[in-house]
Amino acid sequence: MKTTPHFQDADGFYEQLMDAHVGLSREASELLNARLILLLANQVGDARVLGECVEAARKMPVPAADPS
Repeated sequence: MKTTPHFQDADGFYEQLMDAHVGLSREASELLNARLILLLANQVGDARVLGECVEAARKMPVPAADPS
């Protein structure tokens, strides 16, 4: 599992991802994320690596809520 940045254009991908959510309801946005996760998981394909990614994501800290 790669844990260091491996993007060719991280900012471009982030912008594309945010643009894909414009105008979507929360439910539609969550469905888009779910479909994207499944498509990306299919690209990885390796069950061991996918399992490691799931565990790593679960262990990542949750940002504190904005007090404002």
